[in-house]
Amino acid sequence: MLILLPPSEGKADAGTGRRLDLDRLSLPELNPVRAQVLAALVALSAEEPEAALAALGLGAGQHGELRRNARLERAATAPAGRIYTGVLYEALDLPTLPPPAQRAAGRQILVSSGLWGAVRLTDRIPPYRCPIGARIPGIGGLPALWRRVLGPVLSAAAGTGPVLDLRSGAYAAAWTPRGELADRTVTVRILHEREVDGVPVRSVVSHFNKATKGRLVRDLLLAGARPRTADALVAALRELKYTVCEQPASPGRPRQVDVVVAEL
Repeated sequence: MLILLPPSEGKADAGTGRRLDLDRLSLPELNPVRAQVLAALVALSAEEPEAALAALGLGAGQHGELRRNARLERAATAPAGRIYTGVLYEALDLPTLPPPAQRAAGRQILVSSGLWGAVRLTDRIPPYRCPIGARIPGIGGLPALWRRVLGPVLSAAAGTGPVLDLRSGAYAAAWTPRGELADRTVTVRILHEREVDGVPVRSVVSHFNKATKGRLVRDLLLAGARPRTADALVAALRELKYTVCEQPASPGRPRQVDVVVAEL
C-alpha cells in the first residue's frame, strides 16, 4: 500500500544534522526538477524579497521565511517526518508509534511537496516555505511543472498495491492516477455528522479534516494493515470502526469514499 499525504505549512524551526544532499533523497528521478525549483526559490528569496513574499503568499511580517529559504542549500536537515509539524502530523504522532509501525510508515508514506515533488518520511530535508500554489519566476505554476515528471515515478512507487490518497486538491493537481492505477486508488473526504433540529446533517470539515486523516493513517499503521486491493483497503478502514460511505465510481478515475465522524 502507498499512502500519499500533503505536507504541512507548519514546520520545525531548524534541522539538526548534515546539509541537504539531493542525491540522498528517495525517488532520485525527481532530482533534476528538485534542483531547478530549489535554485529558483533560493535566488528569489535572497534577491527579491518583495516579489518572493507575493509569490509564496506570505505577509509583510514573514521575512524570516525568506531568510530561511535563502539558506536552503546549506541548511541543516532532519527527517521529513520531524520537519512537518502541522495538524495532520501531530495526529499521526510518528515518534510514539512502535518500531514496526514506524518502519511501515517509512516504506508506505510519500509526502507531496511543491519543492521536492514527493519525499519519504525518512528523507532528510531542511525546513522551507514553498506551497504548491507558489508561482516562482522562471518556473511558473508548480503543479504543471511536477505533472511532467511525477506520473511514472509515483506509479512505480505504488507497485501493484492500492493507493490511499489523502492529499489536498492543490497537491492532487500535480498528479492524478489514471487508468488501471486509478482503479486501485482510494481518495478520502472527511465529513462531520451532527444533529440539527433532530436531523442528522453531514458537512465537509477543513482544519479538523487534517487531524482525522492523521489518526486514520496512524490506526492503519498500528493495525499493521496490508491491503492488496482497493476493496481490502476500504474493508480495513471499516474494521478499524470508521464509518465509510462510498461514492459512485467513475471509470478510470480514483475511487472516492467519505469517512464520517461524529467528533472532531
